[in-house]
Amino acid sequence: MASLIAGGIDCDVHPAVPHLTSLLPYLNDYWRDQVTTRGMVDLVSQSYPQNSPITARPDWRPEKGKPGESLSDMQRHVLDPFQLSYAICNPLYGVQMVFSEDMQAAFCRALNDWLVKEWLDHDSRLRGSIVIPTQNIEKAVAEIERCAPDRRFVQVLMLVMGDTPLGKRALWPIYEAAERFDLPIGVHAGSAYHNPPTAVGWGSYHIEDYVGQAQAFQTQLTSLIVEGVFAKYPRLKMVMLESGVSWISPYLWRLHKFWRGVRMETPWVDRAPLELVRSNIRFSLQPFDAPPQPETLIRLFEHMQSDELVLFSTDYPHWQFDGLDALPEGLSPDLVRKIMIDNPHATYPRLK
Repeated sequence: MASLIAGGIDCDVHPAVPHLTSLLPYLNDYWRDQVTTRGMVDLVSQSYPQNSPITARPDWRPEKGKPGESLSDMQRHVLDPFQLSYAICNPLYGVQMVFSEDMQAAFCRALNDWLVKEWLDHDSRLRGSIVIPTQNIEKAVAEIERCAPDRRFVQVLMLVMGDTPLGKRALWPIYEAAERFDLPIGVHAGSAYHNPPTAVGWGSYHIEDYVGQAQAFQTQLTSLIVEGVFAKYPRLKMVMLESGVSWISPYLWRLHKFWRGVRMETPWVDRAPLELVRSNIRFSLQPFDAPPQPETLIRLFEHMQSDELVLFSTDYPHWQFDGLDALPEGLSPDLVRKIMIDNPHATYPRLK
């Protein structure tokens, strides 16, 4: 495997909320009463079933509790051995799954405050993502504006499968706020499960959901480009988290061909899709879905026609690799530095 270098930035780690009651101190009296009166137990998403092997590496799985709920474990498993300068926390808790706009907003606010008090305040290497209630755009923008003064928040977090294509104009106030505060949008694998996780309906098995995430990223990337998000917000960066990378080149070839054929329909897309991806889109490294042969890997990066697209990540505590082998074999030292340090710094202005 390629050698790691000290001072890297891990762009995707997952602190786990132990239980819904962990958020009670960060809810107001009304919502605390709602949680207890309704007997709400937990908010569980099927994106990473707790007992699934991929949800946690065996050596990262605690004897009790949820994987990723302990700061000391994260320090011992990732922050220290990988010699990281920063790690960006992306809490994957089911606050986006509830249907009530008010409840979703209250839970997102509590989750962000919990992240600050329980994690960011206890290790200077940690940075956070602002989880937003996307069912209500006004409340989502308000949450960005509330959290943005804390410079330890370095991006806004959304799910790749929510309620609507991400390019829709209704969502643009979110992008305006993110651009205004120098916050990239992190689009993470996962679903609110308000719609089927595949384009043809509900599957029967978890693997159908898991594999289908790449198709969701392609759909959302097409929406973002052709709806004109980057024409409107040229400084906005979007990071595709846990998207995989092997599909990027063939997808872009196809999109470029059809964009050329029907570009009269979307005249605001005045640059080729590949150019827009190079300037505005980034992808996290793990889970790395390319074949293991070094020559294939080199060819994959050549097809991307850029060494600036990929950002280092471990996806802690999910099981994507063993030991410290987070980087695939065949990367040059220069490319390792780009992936681990230079590209993240160029993507996240608030890290500087």
